[in-house]
Amino acid sequence: MITPENAQMDPQGLNRVEELFNQQIETGVHPGAALAVYRHGLPVLDLYGGLADQESGQPIADNTMFVLYSSTKAITSSCLHILWERGKFDWDDPVASYWPGFAQKGKEDVTIRQVMTHQSGFPDTPSHMTWERWHDWDAVVDAMEQIPLDYKPGRVIAYHPRNFGWVVGELVHRIDSRPIDQFVREEITTPLTIKEFHLGIDSSMEDRVAKLHAMEDCDRTSQVNIYNRPEVHTAVLPAGGGIATARGLARFYAMMAGGGTLDGVTTLKSDTVAEVTKLQSEGLDHSLARIVKRGLGLTLGDPRSAAPGNEDIRTFGHAGSGTSVGWANPDSGLAFAYITNGFRAETTNTPRLAAISQAVLDAAI
Repeated sequence: MITPENAQMDPQGLNRVEELFNQQIETGVHPGAALAVYRHGLPVLDLYGGLADQESGQPIADNTMFVLYSSTKAITSSCLHILWERGKFDWDDPVASYWPGFAQKGKEDVTIRQVMTHQSGFPDTPSHMTWERWHDWDAVVDAMEQIPLDYKPGRVIAYHPRNFGWVVGELVHRIDSRPIDQFVREEITTPLTIKEFHLGIDSSMEDRVAKLHAMEDCDRTSQVNIYNRPEVHTAVLPAGGGIATARGLARFYAMMAGGGTLDGVTTLKSDTVAEVTKLQSEGLDHSLARIVKRGLGLTLGDPRSAAPGNEDIRTFGHAGSGTSVGWANPDSGLAFAYITNGFRAETTNTPRLAAISQAVLDAAI
């Protein structure tokens, strides 16, 4: 039997996490949310509550899924982590070595490492790649081949919100031959028995997806409206279109916290996890206008992963715009996923996510 004690969690501390989780919903910080935590490979917390849709009054259920935004990027990145471990490429190989059509508009020497650390120099989504075209992977490939550089590769850190996922997705396809959604299913989610993470849902699942709500300080209402579209939910969006439960995302991080193995299933070698979570880049991100630390496709010591001043560079993961965060720490054995359906500006989003993260940290014995 799994208990907080044998996972080395303080039961009273977990009660305080639950109280804070409920308080955020009751005080209108967001309509609904889900939270899942593992420690040392054991599930210790699985909470969900509030409303999936304020208009209809539909409640969050145990199988309600959420749009992850860029919390998707951690699993997307792991596709390349797996292929690198298998010797299929080196991080400093040019992208064009595997994707010749990419070698246009000054991108001939862009390396895979630069893509994974957001230093490849083309951060902005092409203006013609609106949501109506996100189902068209051929259009995605053409857009990434034709996109020009804004910065010299390797010189500037600038977050690539969507282009990151499109380039990683096509690299996986070129190197392995499988589309990235198939690769995720066959190499990550199915072996780990993660039933609740999808790069593009089946349309029959639409009623399980929580509606995103623009909160009072939301600065991206149009983005919220776009990501509520069923057509977007069924598209393969490797940078920001993952749809999952907190339980599913936390299980992925439990594997990472365990050095690549969970419940006897090895997804990555421990040496690979150590390599991809090393500090690769640090400095001012010209897209986000703040200092960042990054591994290979992962953020390190994210301000949403602990209270201010308690951030740990050994904590790795990824957050999702205005809504969510997932992380793991191999030293504490903690794996965490917190997803809300209330989109807030970062001035209020970061504190609410950090508060829940810190409460979980405080509950660890």
